[in-house]
Amino acid sequence: MNCKKAKIIDLVSYLKKQGFRTGKTTIKDVWFYSPFRKNERTPSFKVDIVKNAWYDFSEGVGGTIIDFIMKYNNCSIKEALVILSGGTFSIHQQKEHVKNEQTPTYSIKKVTELTNQILLDYLSSRKINLTFAKRFCFQVHYSFSEGKDLFGIGFMNDIGGLEIRNKFFKGCLGKKEITTINNNSDVVSIFESWSDFLSYLTLKKEIPKENFIILNSTSMIKKVIDLLGDYSIIKVFLDNDTSGDQATNFLIENTNNKIIDKRIDYKNFNDLNDYLMNQN
Repeated sequence: MNCKKAKIIDLVSYLKKQGFRTGKTTIKDVWFYSPFRKNERTPSFKVDIVKNAWYDFSEGVGGTIIDFIMKYNNCSIKEALVILSGGTFSIHQQKEHVKNEQTPTYSIKKVTELTNQILLDYLSSRKINLTFAKRFCFQVHYSFSEGKDLFGIGFMNDIGGLEIRNKFFKGCLGKKEITTINNNSDVVSIFESWSDFLSYLTLKKEIPKENFIILNSTSMIKKVIDLLGDYSIIKVFLDNDTSGDQATNFLIENTNNKIIDKRIDYKNFNDLNDYLMNQN
């Protein structure tokens, strides 16, 4: 098995053969309940039938079948090819692209202030201060193609994409990007998610005189390097997991060791919000 042969394996057939659940299917897309998250209520993992490629809306990442195997199994390209060598798979048949069908996969109905009691209760269940939440988040009403109307907490990134979260769904509407908040400080704090950022404010009981960078996904980590040159203090509040380790180490290696790894303050917890939720 080599990369050229692997890339012509039909991705939809492969995913179905592995037992991953499908959602909506159209003439050009197949939606799956994400293989990367358990108990997902709304499918957020799309396979483009024409391109034989996938995209995960929750994490803002995608690629070929090789990229999927590498991410799902946390392995190298060589190991991914070994995995694919162990089975018999359908070959992708290139389908003629249907023109003039560049319709969005989602529709944003309206964006308002955060007032819905269900969403406020969800934030309260995570012990996030509602005053801070209402300052930095929105209430977003949206739907996926031909689906029912949905609503969630929205947090905007620097190019207008919206990170969406409610009790049952975590994803991004629009292109994935970091969020920067400038308070004209030479101190910056970096978070993986907006819930960790709001947890930090909740624990501080104020908005500190700092700048903030919210990655919205550790896959965005390379985008922050060029922003860190002028800071005297760089505090990092990422998750206590493999991706958090890798992203933190990347920052340390590329910023002349100016990084302060704050995960030691919540080393027995998954992330900063988990730490907050376990405080009396």
